[in-house]
Amino acid sequence: MPERLSTTQINELESRANIIYLSSVSIAEIMIKASLNKLRFDHDVIACAEELGFEPLNFSAADAVLLKDLPFHHRDPFDRMLIVQSMAQNTKLMSSDHRFAAYGCDLV
Repeated sequence: MPERLSTTQINELESRANIIYLSSVSIAEIMIKASLNKLRFDHDVIACAEELGFEPLNFSAADAVLLKDLPFHHRDPFDRMLIVQSMAQNTKLMSSDHRFAAYGCDLV
């Protein structure tokens, strides 16, 4: 949904200086929503990500451990996983959700 991206977010995505990661958590969320018919996605998500130049970022057991102490400013389990993954992997997280800022993660 490019219309929902800010100019800053678009610039970050287009900059060749950046490595853009696609979390396995995001892939899981896309696939679950597609299976529930909440999202239509008939493509190979991994091939699409590779074609766009995105690097895969797997959600690890070490990332999951951080969920125990994460405050409940946000209740969506996928978003919570993305937040701890970003913190553990020391990567920026792209989101327009203002609740993410309460965690102190590095946002774009």
